[in-house]
Amino acid sequence: MGKTVAVVGAAGFAGIELVRVILGHPSFTLVAATSNELAGVPVAQEYPGFAGSTDLAFCSHDDAAVASADVVFLAVPHTAALAMAPTHVARGAAVVDLSADFRLKDPAVYEQWYKVPHTAPELLGRAAFGLPELFGDDLACARERYEAGEGALVACAGCYPTATSLAAAPAVRAGLVADGMPVVVDAISGVTGAGKKCSSRTHFCFADENVEAYGVGSHRHTPEIEQILGLPGRVVFTPHLAPVNRGLLSTVTMVLAPDAPRSTSEVLDLYRRAYEGSPFVTVLPEGQLPKTSSVVGTNCAHVSAVVDERTGVLVAIGAIDNLGKGAADQAVQCANILCGLPQDAGLCRIAVPVL
Repeated sequence: MGKTVAVVGAAGFAGIELVRVILGHPSFTLVAATSNELAGVPVAQEYPGFAGSTDLAFCSHDDAAVASADVVFLAVPHTAALAMAPTHVARGAAVVDLSADFRLKDPAVYEQWYKVPHTAPELLGRAAFGLPELFGDDLACARERYEAGEGALVACAGCYPTATSLAAAPAVRAGLVADGMPVVVDAISGVTGAGKKCSSRTHFCFADENVEAYGVGSHRHTPEIEQILGLPGRVVFTPHLAPVNRGLLSTVTMVLAPDAPRSTSEVLDLYRRAYEGSPFVTVLPEGQLPKTSSVVGTNCAHVSAVVDERTGVLVAIGAIDNLGKGAADQAVQCANILCGLPQDAGLCRIAVPVL
């Protein structure tokens, strides 16, 4: 049986990518795409790429179609979901939140990094973490709740935490990383990761032909990565902006434990076992490294790892599309799980071969 779907915040980059994916989904019917600013404007007028594919117009956030949708995607700025999610969960909907409002389990940590109080802490305990390859049990519990007639909430992982954690988690969970040592993350994102609203950093004239670090020592994804990996206070995260539209590459450097394997092939075998049965994660062959162009337009993640025997560190690398696996596609993957559908329903695994 199909599900009706609403995308709240559909005019932004992640939101409009959700619209694109849902329109091609075999079991989801898009009934509302909201934007208070563009209410009444046809989607295909604002985004001509939808010409001939949909007659839907943007509507306001409080449109009746949103209030009755089976599945509600919240592609809204941080703090906005705090006001929206409780109502939809209470009425029994499946809510998939792409913001950071329900990712951090400790409301004090959320307040520390986002500088606002968490106004819906009662939902934190029941929010499943939306990174299926690493938190499948969370999503299975949310699915059981939803199938029993209760509302369900998924807090989708951020783009940087997704690429970083998929690259590092097998090594961390297997005990390959030295106790107490920092884990160093250097990650590069395309400009769409900064959102649709232009700034002095993302304006074409400043972003083009330029690569720069930002949020050094203060980026809000730091505590999320630490929570996922179970490494509180140990992640040194430095994000960078690159002059590409979409794509994200994260390089994670981890000091190996004394008894950890010193063979790249052995570590890669461990990674393949860790992701066995995960349809969207590919562990690349030894000698082949991830690159963003290989995953653009998909929900796929390419990961690899190399042991640097000289220094005793493991360098793990993950590549995703920041709007795909880092946002919209991963949200749909989570919704598929909640609704009892195959994880890959409506999702593409073939990247655009030539950009």
